[in-house]
Amino acid sequence: MVTTRRLFPTLAEHLSTAIVVLDADARACYLNPAAEALFGVSARQMSGQPLAHLADGADELEPAVRQALATGIAYTDRERRMYVHGHHAITVDTNITPIPGGEVLLELAQLDRHLRISREQLLITQNRTIREVVRGLAHEIKNPLGGLRGAAQLLERELDRPELKEYTQVIIDEADRLQKLVDSLLGPNGRPKRRTVNIHEVLERVRQLVQAEAPDGVRIVRDYDPSIPPLVAEPDQLIQAVLNIMRNALQALGHQGTIVLRTRTQRQFTIGDVTHKLVARIDIVDSGPGIAPEVLDKIFFPMVTTRADGNGMGLPIAQTLVNQHGGLIECTSEPGETVFTIWLPLEGEHER
Repeated sequence: MVTTRRLFPTLAEHLSTAIVVLDADARACYLNPAAEALFGVSARQMSGQPLAHLADGADELEPAVRQALATGIAYTDRERRMYVHGHHAITVDTNITPIPGGEVLLELAQLDRHLRISREQLLITQNRTIREVVRGLAHEIKNPLGGLRGAAQLLERELDRPELKEYTQVIIDEADRLQKLVDSLLGPNGRPKRRTVNIHEVLERVRQLVQAEAPDGVRIVRDYDPSIPPLVAEPDQLIQAVLNIMRNALQALGHQGTIVLRTRTQRQFTIGDVTHKLVARIDIVDSGPGIAPEVLDKIFFPMVTTRADGNGMGLPIAQTLVNQHGGLIECTSEPGETVFTIWLPLEGEHER
């Protein structure tokens, strides 16, 4: 008969709550995948390490851990603020429970998680609504635009003076420019042709394109998890989505800075209102000046841009392409670090 102790790691791997087991010296001896994802460390890296190595502020739990070890009484710590990677703040409720064998079980529930799910549902609903409104508007524009271009071409044939033909050519060129903008508003046509693809092949293709455009002072760093399994996707659409984000990062940096491409997996992860057994997390991190808070909530809206030469379509299109794969793009930003996170389910096909 399989004991509960032997079953524990298997059960913990499928929990969405972060689980950390500490030994009698308050050093980590087990992290489940949810804890690895929450703190951005691997169980192997944390093995035998003190709480201080988990996150800044985690060491403040140590007195309660030692008290639980000494007394055998469980303890609850509410709304503990910690900093992952030294700067990313998270707020957790912690249950500290002594378990047989002189060990302590930490259950860390991220309070921000419910806010994140609500925000994701809003982003997905927002994107769908905007997409439908924009598609309707774009179709209304296309018909008169085609008529305008055709009339300019007919008029050009009737004109003998070259200087007058220059005016009709301006009309035709502007009609073509607007046609391209409308096509970008409409997004991809038809059902995507999907196949099994390695996400790192997508990222490497984008990295090569962006590296060719980048000034000498811009460095692109790769931090890949090679164990991520393949996913079923339309690779060209994912390339376009990542490329749009990477080019934004490049423009934010100017002539100097760093872009980090980081990949990880997470188990039992919710995107919107759908829970997935396994998802890929792709972080695109730049060291630029950041995005102003008043702009951050609107960056996935069409026509929202902080650049004079931008049309504000890159991020909405990227969000649409990722949504069609059942995924989502989120963004956090502060001066010196902007993080675009792409979440992609790693099981089954998705069409929205």
